Amino acid sequence: MIMETCVDKDIILIEPFFGGSHLQLIEIISSDKLIGPRCIICSLPAKKWQWRARVSALYFSQTIPFGNFKVLFASSVLNLAELIALRPDLAQTKKVVYFHENQLIYPVQQQLERDFQYGYNQILTSMVADKVIFNSTFNMDTFLSSISSHLKLIPDHRPKNLHEQIRPKCQVVYFPLILCVNDVSVEKEREYEHDSSHSIANEKPEKESPCSIINEMPEKVSKDSDSFVYSTETLYKKNHSKDLKTIETAEESNSKTGSFKSFESLLVNPSLCTVTKRGKESSSLNVIAPTDVQLQACSHLLHIVWPHRWEHDKNPESFFSALFQLQADGYNFLVSVIGETFSEIPEIFYTAQQLLKDRIVAWGYQNRCDYFKILDSAHVAVSTAHHEFFGVSMLEAVSRDCYPLCPKRLVYPEIYPDQCLYSTQAQLVKRLKRFCQKPICAKLSNKIEIIQRYSWTNLRASYRTLFTV
Repeated sequence: MIMETCVDKDIILIEPFFGGSHLQLIEIISSDKLIGPRCIICSLPAKKWQWRARVSALYFSQTIPFGNFKVLFASSVLNLAELIALRPDLAQTKKVVYFHENQLIYPVQQQLERDFQYGYNQILTSMVADKVIFNSTFNMDTFLSSISSHLKLIPDHRPKNLHEQIRPKCQVVYFPLILCVNDVSVEKEREYEHDSSHSIANEKPEKESPCSIINEMPEKVSKDSDSFVYSTETLYKKNHSKDLKTIETAEESNSKTGSFKSFESLLVNPSLCTVTKRGKESSSLNVIAPTDVQLQACSHLLHIVWPHRWEHDKNPESFFSALFQLQADGYNFLVSVIGETFSEIPEIFYTAQQLLKDRIVAWGYQNRCDYFKILDSAHVAVSTAHHEFFGVSMLEAVSRDCYPLCPKRLVYPEIYPDQCLYSTQAQLVKRLKRFCQKPICAKLSNKIEIIQRYSWTNLRASYRTLFTV
């Protein structure tokens, strides 16, 4: 049933998959002091992604309130063409679509698994949108260059030159991170050089917890239990004057000193971020959460972290193959394998948990507090991905003083210097062996420069421009 008129807001934020980086982006935008008071958020829980892409437009056509909206902002999960056809009153808005990822080059295990419709929907959405925003140049370029080849799957009467119509509307606006870099490299070096019998806990200065969280979501406009339609005015009024003002100024004040701390979790409602374990495989996962004592003891052995989704496109096989090689060659190290898990978990995770059981610090999805504590104790963050358009978790790890080791492909050369990239599996193993011998060598001198490029402070003006009319 279509809701009543919403007369006091002129921006509508639509997110069919309200979780992970999709949720983070909406929360950051809606918490801005200029954008937030103008917004309502319409969203659906982050599950059943394929169904969200197929049918969310129809659902939103019945639940989005009527109003004097001037800007519509949505992720590319939404079929914007369908929504505008079903709700012609929204056609006159400035329509901005944000591509967290594109389905045209998503790596499928077999080509027969590729669903033509997902990529086709994103092409249609781009045709209807007024602005098409990508989180990286890699994402934009691969999308535009793959449109023609994707449409070749149509047996006959194929449309032509669509990329030429879409390209003028395209723009790269990096994903914003509300992260303040915590320069713990000096502490790690001090602990590494101290005798292991010395109290590490006494050596570390007490640090502010990275786990302050705003638990209140904006006031709901709709009371539908399976969707979220919020007015963001309540969130802005309650939090901006205190916590969110702190967030907006923290990067500016701390960037000058190099002493940063993460505020990203302030914008996350933990009840919406928690991954629901579904299915036999995920429910049998043996999750390991570390104690503070265990984390403090990580300074003397190389602590490797893998902070990615547990799915085949993140290529966990190559990561664990490297660790198995280190173990076989007699190198000492610790490992934390954290990140989101879904209904089906690749078998390699169960195998690796058994083979590496004596080296595991943390295993499985962690709450945000433990997540940042684990990153603080780690030396190296590794990616072996076959699919990455930005990589929030790797940048979060860098902000916590982890050295990034990434494949020289996908978006990574756009973000990281060459010293952080490897071209072959053998190079990855070689780099890890070197760090095992001396963990303190895992330091990145231009860490702050990298992080600041993607900070909300630097990107805020670009995002505000998207909402001007």
